[in-house]
Amino acid sequence: MTKTQLRQYARLIARCGGNVQKGQEVIVVAELDQPEFVTMVVEECYRAGASKVMVDWTHQPVSKLHNRHRSLKTMSKMEDWEVAKLAHRAETLPVSIYLESKDPDGMKGINQKKQAQASRALYPIVKPYREKMDNRYQWCIAAVPGKKWAKKVFPELTVSQGVKKLWDAILQTSRAYEGDPIENWNRHNADLKARYDYLNSLKIKSLHYTAANGTDFTVGLNKQGIFMGGGENTLGGVFYNPNIPSEEIFTSPMKGEAEGIVYSSKPLSYKGELIENFSVRFEGGKAVEVHAEKGEALLSEMISMDEGAAYLGEVALVPFNSPVNETGILFYNTLFDENACCHLALGAGFTNCIADFDKYTNQELHDMGVNDSMIHVDFMIGTADLSIVATCEDGKTVAIFENGTWAF
Repeated sequence: MTKTQLRQYARLIARCGGNVQKGQEVIVVAELDQPEFVTMVVEECYRAGASKVMVDWTHQPVSKLHNRHRSLKTMSKMEDWEVAKLAHRAETLPVSIYLESKDPDGMKGINQKKQAQASRALYPIVKPYREKMDNRYQWCIAAVPGKKWAKKVFPELTVSQGVKKLWDAILQTSRAYEGDPIENWNRHNADLKARYDYLNSLKIKSLHYTAANGTDFTVGLNKQGIFMGGGENTLGGVFYNPNIPSEEIFTSPMKGEAEGIVYSSKPLSYKGELIENFSVRFEGGKAVEVHAEKGEALLSEMISMDEGAAYLGEVALVPFNSPVNETGILFYNTLFDENACCHLALGAGFTNCIADFDKYTNQELHDMGVNDSMIHVDFMIGTADLSIVATCEDGKTVAIFENGTWAF
């Protein structure tokens, strides 16, 4: 990669990802891995017209120390100034940019039960502020290489070689390697829109998934639901791209309508640990049985976080020949691996996946079948032979995926 490419990528994140508007505040959340690039992003946000840009630095080794040394009582308490910070964000709605670079194994060995208990205690405090911000602000998740992440992805290379190769992969899959990245995204968003417009025209009632690995699964869709993909609009009408990269077309399914079993096709990085080679069986819409070769206890903990954690919040369609998957790289990072192939998500659904969602309260949307939970965890199920057949409201069946990719 060149400095020009990095500058263009930073500009893409600020202007196409977060789409910073004149006078807006911005918060950039980043690990300590790429301070020079974070500086570029901050500069590009100011060039886009930001009135104030703040950087919240995070560091996994420090987070591990917090888990080890703080009591459960301390971890479960939110100080007044922390609540005030949440209230300020809910009031001012700053653009939120998250730069991913974490070590996939960076939290291995922490007390996950303690962490989960603290999260449960904090969630009721945080939830009202999140709901106040929901669909009202721009946010974007993008990535930069971390040394330990690069070593995990490319163990055969030196650290510096791995970081360079990971940079190349990030820029390539983010459509920032060649040409004008913003124009590349304009074309990409237009293609995704054409596909989800077609899916919405079918008025799909359910999707049936089958694959040779044993996946045999049916999920019901919400009658008032819509498919989305690529960029989104805030309630104020600002268009932004929440994920860079993004290859998915997605919707929130009908809570309580999922039957059968799905097998993972890629490892899942959850809470800084990997869950590998796992399956999830659903009955009555709920995950009732899970198995994993690695991380089964963590997977069980995940679906027990709250009442909604065992229900689905997202169904996402991604062709197996996506640009991310065609790199041949297992990223061990959900931002990339979820955009490599089809996936599902356990936990919270998306309220804006209901037509005219702004006419309803959050409670009404949940009553309509959008799942509510403190978690939203994507896991990958796409394979080269995955078949997805839609049953429409009028009873006709339509092939959506054949041999792992679009059938239309």
